[in-house]
Amino acid sequence: MMTNHSLTSRDRAVLWHPCTQMKDHETFPIIPIKKAQGVWLEDFEGRRYLDAISSWWVNLFGHAHPAINAALKDQLDTLEQVIFAGFTHEPAVNLAERLLSLTPAGLSRCFFADNGSAAVEVALKMSFHYWKNTGQPQKTRFITLENSYHGETLGALAVGDVALYKDTYSPLLMEVLTVPGPDCYFREPGESWADYSTRRFALMEQTLEAHANSVCAVIIEPLVQCAGYMRMYDPVYLSLLRAACDKYQVHLIADEIAVGFGRTGTLFACEQAAVSPDFMCLSKGLTGGYLPLSAVLTTDKVYQAFYDDYHKLTAFLHSHSYTGNALACRAGLATLDIFQQQPILENNQQLARLMAIAAARFIEHPHVAEVRQTGLIVAIELVKNKRSREPFPWQERRGLKVYQYALAKGVLLRPLGNVIYFMPPYVITAEELSVIATVAWDGIEWAVNG
Repeated sequence: MMTNHSLTSRDRAVLWHPCTQMKDHETFPIIPIKKAQGVWLEDFEGRRYLDAISSWWVNLFGHAHPAINAALKDQLDTLEQVIFAGFTHEPAVNLAERLLSLTPAGLSRCFFADNGSAAVEVALKMSFHYWKNTGQPQKTRFITLENSYHGETLGALAVGDVALYKDTYSPLLMEVLTVPGPDCYFREPGESWADYSTRRFALMEQTLEAHANSVCAVIIEPLVQCAGYMRMYDPVYLSLLRAACDKYQVHLIADEIAVGFGRTGTLFACEQAAVSPDFMCLSKGLTGGYLPLSAVLTTDKVYQAFYDDYHKLTAFLHSHSYTGNALACRAGLATLDIFQQQPILENNQQLARLMAIAAARFIEHPHVAEVRQTGLIVAIELVKNKRSREPFPWQERRGLKVYQYALAKGVLLRPLGNVIYFMPPYVITAEELSVIATVAWDGIEWAVNG
């Protein structure tokens, strides 16, 4: 009979987990999960954990959702996978058509990949290759924001700026132009998000003006730098950036991998600035948290730059074995069906208000510098000194203590450094939000006073 202990012992003998110092698990056991339903995970001994982070931001409508389950069971009897070079299938075509109908105007072509990092790699390569095909091979560089994160394959890592992930591999990475960002945590007292984000855009404008001739694209996470400690900024920055990219003839890549599909309050974050990027990268919530799949949406202008006779050697030859996987595409279609059939975005507005109420008590906590929110993302920034905003030394791992406390109380919170955040599935109830907030409060008290 399987038990928690037997499975974790076998795990430690053969597995290497992501984003983990495995030595930590000598004293803090890995959590084995047997099954899941809704917002709850359950181990082999019946202990339940409230999934407050949507299982790394992917699960939108809860675990084991009956509609997505049914769609996958039906697809299994028809087609599971086929080579996507020279072949096609109905789920992929349907999903591409529906994504293009839902995303900002001007996006008219869909390229599938396997995960978020792969989508970013595709967008970077497409942008570079576009300029090469159109007679501007000198455009080889990318502009990114400080504190940004776009994935951990080498191209995606290069255009990110979170030192924890990037510094070790810096000798392997291409050089990029990194611009100070619009992160509103650093605004002056009394300064609005919009005013600060507008003021900070001057630094991007200067960089574009100076380097446009050599730059392929600017890549940006719209509204929230998720892995960058859930730092947030105003939509006005996106509006200004779109206009500047047009002015200086530089592509705009919107990395909506974490913020897409309703997470920021609109279906896509770019909608809040009424902008359409040249490339939009999607993943995570695309399949409702079921299967790995990503999509890069782009314009017909970009597509036409690659469309020519074979001997011209302009084709985009990037490929993945599981491109357009039929099962993953069917999960994506089932996810979009839920958005279409239910008032998800309207319900999320109420859920966002409930999250704000649940988080309000943290504003006055003596070790909380800021409580910030965009849609269904709430972040609580822990500091050693509230007045000066002096952070706790990272070596003390205060956030880890919150994580450990929360697991002991049956809640999955996985802080980013010393930033505690709530990013739950959209089916969470007010009572369950209250549980998260109470456990987070008590966990913070234990972490900062222990």
